[in-house]
Order: sequence, then C-alpha cells, then structure tokens
Amino acid sequence: MPLSNPSPARLNSTQIDTFNQEGWVIPTEPVFSAAKFEGLKSYFENLLDDLETDVRPELMDVPHFQHPKLFDWLLSDEVLGLVQPILGPDIALFSSHFICKPSGDGKRVPWHEDSAYWRGMIEPMEVATVWLAIDPSRIENGCMSVVPRTHNSGKLGFSDYDDIATEAAVFPTEITPTQRNDTAAVPIELEANHCSLHDGRLIHGSPPNTSSLRRCGYTMRYISSHTKLNEKDFPWHQLYLASGEDPGVNKFADPNKAYHELARYRSKHGKRVH
Repeated sequence: MPLSNPSPARLNSTQIDTFNQEGWVIPTEPVFSAAKFEGLKSYFENLLDDLETDVRPELMDVPHFQHPKLFDWLLSDEVLGLVQPILGPDIALFSSHFICKPSGDGKRVPWHEDSAYWRGMIEPMEVATVWLAIDPSRIENGCMSVVPRTHNSGKLGFSDYDDIATEAAVFPTEITPTQRNDTAAVPIELEANHCSLHDGRLIHGSPPNTSSLRRCGYTMRYISSHTKLNEKDFPWHQLYLASGEDPGVNKFADPNKAYHELARYRSKHGKRVH
C-alpha cells in the first residue's frame, strides 16, 4: 500500500538537469516557512545544549534515531518535494546528520565522497542529500565546496584515500591529491533556511571555521525505497519509508519510535554513516 502521494515537485526541469549533469544544484526558494524553520532550529539548539561534553558538535550523526520529532521535517512535503524529482516517488530516508562548526575552532571536512563511507552498504549507490543551512553558510565560516561533475567520474564515488591528522579534521582520511582537482571547487554559500542538493558520489569538503560565526547544516539523505540496504553487514543502521510504496526490499523502522539502544551501540562501537 502506498504511504503517501508524491509531494508537490519543487525542482523544475532545468534544475533536475543541472543536478544530473553537475552533481549538485541550489534551489532558489527557502525550504520551510519561517515558523517551521524556527521550530527546527530551536529543536537543534536544544540537542546541542544537551550534547555530551566529549562529543564534538560536528559529529551529531543520525539524531533521528533517538529524536522522532525530527521526522516532522525529515518526512515533510517541503523536503520530499526536492528529492522526488530526482529519485522518483518511492523514497526512503537513508540518514541525517547535524554538522555544526563552532566559531573559532570548527573542524575542516576533508575532501571526500559520501559514497566512500557507504561502500557495500546500499545498492545501487544513488543518494540525494539535502544540505539545509541552519545558520548562514559562507566562505568566511567554512561553507561546503563541491567539485562539479565528479559524481560521473570513472571512480564513481570510490577514490583512493590517504590517512590524515585528525586533530583539526572531521574525518581521518582524505582523497589522495592526485585524484582530485581542488582548483575546480565551487563554494556553496547559503542563507539560513536555504539548501543545496548533491549526489552522494560528488567530491566535496569544507575548510575550518576560524571566524566569529557558527556554521551549522542539517544533511538529510534519501534513496529510492527500491535501493537495498545490506542488513547482514550493517545491522546497526536502519531506513525509514518516506513516501510512495514499500516494494518489500527492506525492513523499515518506525518513525514514531526512538531507538536509543541502537544509537548507544553505534556510539560505543564507532559506527557512523557519515
């Protein structure tokens, strides 16, 4: 049975073509109404205030596992209307992540492909990420930059990586310099409540935040519900049916339920989706 009818499309044909060709696109309209966005920002601020002292604010991975209230935004028509034109009407929520770079000492995000962290996890590797700016995201406070068209490279999201120092970086590895073109990178500057979309195989990263302005984004990641999760090797992750029909490929979690034990397991064993 269908979960819901398709949400009103929020991308036009030119924007869809841009996403497919370049691997990213910036919709022109705010994502949510002002009131709905302020509700999400307020909810995030409460989560940030409750963050354990030994957890960096860049590392707030899959908060929806423990806080079902976030589905008010994750499964909203406003967001699904952005990804359905790319992925089709049958959508599953793959992941979400608050990545908050505090002012002054926000860590850099090394050059990477999201797909490199998901190798063997899903098939096919077709993920659309909505990067929602909770704060204004600018060059001065470490906005994300993308390298256009790298989602269609021969590596297809699986470049080679080198180990790097972790003191000032979110991840311990980075794409080897010979397999990237930093000079081609395009900075993605966004006002609060605006977003970019990018393909999970696109090379991207961001510098540290040494400014006086915080930079926080909420990444909301979606796949077709026909995409298969490798539950055998990744039992610590789960998907949620967001719209359309359940084709019977995966077991979907209940968005009305908090999964605290699963979140604790992930934290204890260092399991992260991104």
